[in-house]
Amino acid sequence: MSFDPGMLHNNGHTAFANGTAAGIRETGVVEKLLTSYGFIQCSERQARLFFHCSQYNGNLQELKIGDDVEFEVSSDRRTGKPIAVKLLKIKPEVLPEERISGQVVSAIPTHLDGKSAPGQVPTGSVCYERNGEVFYLTYTPDDIEGNMHLDTGDKVSFYMETNKHTGAVSAHNIVLVKKKQMRCQGVVCATKEAFGFIERADVVKEIFFHYSEFKGDLEALQAGDDVEFTIKERNGKEVATDVRLLAQGTVIFEDISIEQFEGTVVKVIPKVPTKNQNDPLPGRICARISFTDKELLFGEKDTKSKVTLLEGDHVQFNISTDRRDKLERATNIDILPDTFHFTKESREMDMLSAQRNHAVRIKKLPKGTVSFHTQSEQRFVGVVEKEATAAIINNKSASPSKAKEKEAEEGVISYEDCGVKLTVSYHVKDLEGAAQPQAGDKVEFSINEVKRTGQQSAVTIKILNRTVNTKRLLGYIATLKDNFGFIETANHDQEIFFHYSELCGDLENLELGDTVEYTLSKGKGNKVSAEKVTKVAAVNGVGQDVGETVMLGKVVRPLRSVDPSQTEYQGLIELLEEGKSPLAVEVYVYGTKCQNYSFGIVGMANKADCLQKGEMVKFQLCTVAQTGQKMACNVVPQRKALVECVKDQFGFITYEVGESKKLFFHVKEVHDGLELQTGDEVEFSVILNQRTGKCSACNVRRVSEGPKPVATPRPDRLVNRLKSITLDDASAPRLVIVRQPRGPDNSKGFNVERKTRQPGVID
Repeated sequence: MSFDPGMLHNNGHTAFANGTAAGIRETGVVEKLLTSYGFIQCSERQARLFFHCSQYNGNLQELKIGDDVEFEVSSDRRTGKPIAVKLLKIKPEVLPEERISGQVVSAIPTHLDGKSAPGQVPTGSVCYERNGEVFYLTYTPDDIEGNMHLDTGDKVSFYMETNKHTGAVSAHNIVLVKKKQMRCQGVVCATKEAFGFIERADVVKEIFFHYSEFKGDLEALQAGDDVEFTIKERNGKEVATDVRLLAQGTVIFEDISIEQFEGTVVKVIPKVPTKNQNDPLPGRICARISFTDKELLFGEKDTKSKVTLLEGDHVQFNISTDRRDKLERATNIDILPDTFHFTKESREMDMLSAQRNHAVRIKKLPKGTVSFHTQSEQRFVGVVEKEATAAIINNKSASPSKAKEKEAEEGVISYEDCGVKLTVSYHVKDLEGAAQPQAGDKVEFSINEVKRTGQQSAVTIKILNRTVNTKRLLGYIATLKDNFGFIETANHDQEIFFHYSELCGDLENLELGDTVEYTLSKGKGNKVSAEKVTKVAAVNGVGQDVGETVMLGKVVRPLRSVDPSQTEYQGLIELLEEGKSPLAVEVYVYGTKCQNYSFGIVGMANKADCLQKGEMVKFQLCTVAQTGQKMACNVVPQRKALVECVKDQFGFITYEVGESKKLFFHVKEVHDGLELQTGDEVEFSVILNQRTGKCSACNVRRVSEGPKPVATPRPDRLVNRLKSITLDDASAPRLVIVRQPRGPDNSKGFNVERKTRQPGVID
């Protein structure tokens, strides 16, 4: 745009092109300034006006880009376009600025610090609190004082600045007040009911923490664990927050010298500390180190092998240097052998025991030097009168706090010595071999006598022969509960109760279907139960003459472990005629021409499977050796159902079990790690949780995939409309922000009253 000198007549001011009177004074900001002309951005409206430097009333050298000016609007005589005339610089209003304290909420990313995409400036944000409300402001790298990088969480102070063009408020002249608190490390030194204390690794100081600040399994937290934490100030005191476990050995407080030194004890630890004794290192050792005499501290934990030290003892030790305050002390203190030659102390020999007199200056002897017992060389023969029992802990309890322990009881053996009938006690731990003697068994043993009390007991007990009046029976584990179970008899027709205290062996190794030996006994109310239950080598429990034909059947009665309300133990399978449909099968069954076959826990292919009434199964027939009865064996359920839904790590199958029509399964039970989808057809087994009484699916296999969802195409009318819409089309849909969103105002209910928004605040 060219400048017309004729416009300078009458001080360069003319009327508007439409012939109106003198223009109204407006304000704006100098946006561009060249040698003889420039441009102004209007503040009251969206307009950019040309001006000639001759129209500026003042020293042109003082006019700069960004200055506020006042002017009138005229028009160019040749083009008729509006121009600015009679420019006058506005002195900025000096307002008292207050430096605000805040915190960095979002730091400028390191890879964008000072650089960004063309036309864009990287920004961060800070926040400050005013009258209980939190306000947020943006900032750029140019707003930071000094060449430094701010991190999220840093405490800063700044001024507020308003953009002249947009009115947006931002932070400028930002100064770092305090860097963000770094993570500290330490060791848990004490745990109380709801809180604990941590010994810090940076300073010699302990810090409090509440259990609500521990991020992890609180049950596993104990004194001595290495942790990391953040320090915050609450109620004027420092506390640890966000406490997390570290790998054991991460935190190291001290460095221990490899070299060992020798010295003399000059002050010992008092046996009974005084009321004013607060020194954790009361002991003193004098030693010559690097040609210099030094006095080193030591405490109770620094003595090796809990040796009793006296003044004047010659000792050897290592030097420990604390990393926090560089304090040196003696540790791993061990008394030197030549000390006893100097002191000429009398030494006694004994084993450690609880007596009134206490031993001091203890010296360890080779193992076996001292013995409290004498064992006879002669072997005796006797008969077991009372059986001994071992201590039993029920590990299958629902929780560790409910675990019950049965104390061990000693047994009694009668024998003859020189024609005199005597009895002697024995314990299970003194038996030779895994077999336990029973009442009436003939045994051989030695006699052990305690020197101090003269008490005798039988040891190294060996069974010579067993009595024949106690019959051992064979059975199979049918059910395992919390602290008891049931055994299926060898005839597979009933189950026998047994308590875990009668189990000889490790309970954890016992599984459903395992073969066991037991004896029968009668308890209260003449109820029969199994005793001395012992796991033996697996025996073919399905019987003899297993047929090769695989038959199809339906479960008409489950095992009693599945349905405890029934009186019969055995399950029952109804044989279905081959080739008939399910409807024809029902008619055939009700025609009383069907055949039923019983089955037990041993006859099931998967012992943990929970066969429900009405399920279709495949099975074979076998003959029970003891009775000659035909029974079902190798029973495999034929289950197929659809996956109803899958949610993260579990899902449900449309299969009715009891009162529920949905069967739960975990994704770990799906074979080959397949990801099941809704509608997939699957095969599975059903297991019963004995403690909760609920069923779930396991061994889930996908048979076929379900139909995949097909995306519905957009209607042609919408496709054609989208093709016709352009970004510049004025009639196209537009998103217009009516007002900024507002958050809660700390009042109850809904507040319909509009509030004036503060600059930079997020409601």
